[in-house]
Amino acid sequence: MIKSMTGFGRGKYENEGREYLVEIKSVNHKYSDISIRLPRIFNGIENRIRKEVSKVVHRGKVDLYIDFQNFSDKNNYIKFNKELAKTYIKNLQELGKETGINYELNVAEIAKMPDIFRREDDTDEEIIFNELNIALKEALDNFIKMREIEGAKLKEDLEIRISSICKKVNEISKFSSGLVKEYIVKLESRIKELLNEDVVDENRLAQEIVIYSDRCSIEEELTRLQSHISQFLDLLRSDLTIGKKIDFIIQEMNREINTIASKANSLEITNNVIEIKTEIENIREQVQNIE
Repeated sequence: MIKSMTGFGRGKYENEGREYLVEIKSVNHKYSDISIRLPRIFNGIENRIRKEVSKVVHRGKVDLYIDFQNFSDKNNYIKFNKELAKTYIKNLQELGKETGINYELNVAEIAKMPDIFRREDDTDEEIIFNELNIALKEALDNFIKMREIEGAKLKEDLEIRISSICKKVNEISKFSSGLVKEYIVKLESRIKELLNEDVVDENRLAQEIVIYSDRCSIEEELTRLQSHISQFLDLLRSDLTIGKKIDFIIQEMNREINTIASKANSLEITNNVIEIKTEIENIREQVQNIE
């Protein structure tokens, strides 16, 4: 199923006073780029969290936010960083001497300094991960659902556009089949007009027709273009991550239609080519949103 690269999901879980909130959002990106913001207590399991996200997200710039609150006193304690407090005191005393500012320090003021007192949690890391993973899976499920809904809309739009291209390619094919016959009639008429004779050198005429046919034939380009369209539709129906593949196919389709445009010696073909190029450009923009 096609997935959009944009999405959002949220998950929550609570157990024994521990509360987890996970939010995940993503936008378009050429590759997979996962950024995780989490409390310091989760640093040891960050790689495990990243692996869980990578299992379901293959492309896009992803931002994951994790909030954790522990209202249980069972595994919490207050840690006093005595060495940090001494460093604060020493530096402030040195600053007072250098600046001549007479400032008396007291314990209450030192206690307010950053990280002097810190609430620690010695809950087992495996318990933390398993509980967090419940909220993470809920967030990822909601995230993927949103991506799939957006992807279904993209698929519908792409199918309409590729159908329009198919019709234009068929019209080009019809016009191209009559180009040589039309050229023969015009060439014979022109030669008779220039030579003022009713008899035309058939050998010379045949040579000119062969040269023209070789120069203006677009059968190979049309065949490859139809093959690319078929591959495009197959990818739309697949369950693979198709963003990069479908982008490559669009480039190849554009290459073929440009060649057809350079060979076309017909106003009708040129007009159809312009419409196809417009649709290809629209598809190219939409493809940038596909995972």
